Amino acid sequence: MSSKILFVCLGNICRSPAAEGVARQLMPGIATDSAGTSDWHIGEPPYGPMQAAASARGYDLSDLRARQFTAADFTRFDLILGMDAKNIAEIESLRPPGNTTPVQLFTSYAPETGADHVPDPYFTRDFDGARDLIEAAARGLKAALG
Repeated sequence: MSSKILFVCLGNICRSPAAEGVARQLMPGIATDSAGTSDWHIGEPPYGPMQAAASARGYDLSDLRARQFTAADFTRFDLILGMDAKNIAEIESLRPPGNTTPVQLFTSYAPETGADHVPDPYFTRDFDGARDLIEAAARGLKAALG
C-alpha cells in the first residue's frame, strides 16, 4: 500500500488541496500532501469557493497552504497523482534520472465517470463538480490501495 501520496494541480489552491482534504478524511492512515506546478500561489490557503465546496461535504481545507512541486517530491512520495495531462507533463519534466516513482492521472481511479482530467474550477467555476469528481477518484484510489 502506498503510504505517501502527493496530489498535484496547477496552482495548488483548488483541485489538489481538495484531493488532499478528501483523501486524508477517506484514508486517515495514508500520508498526503498537495502541490502545484506553478509558483503563483505559494503560501496561500485554498481558494475560498473551493474551501466552501469542500466544507459543504465535511472536508476542512483551512490548514492547507500552497507550495510548488519540486524534483525532491519524487523521493518523498510513493505515488504522485496529477489532475490533468499538462500537470503530468510538468511533473515528468522534473523527474530525476533513474527515479521510478509512479505518476498517474488522478481520474484514472474513477473510470466510471468517463473523465480524463479534473477540470480546473478556478476557470470553470464548477467547484461542486470538481469536488464530486475528486471524491469519485479518491474512492477509487482507496479501493485500489486495498
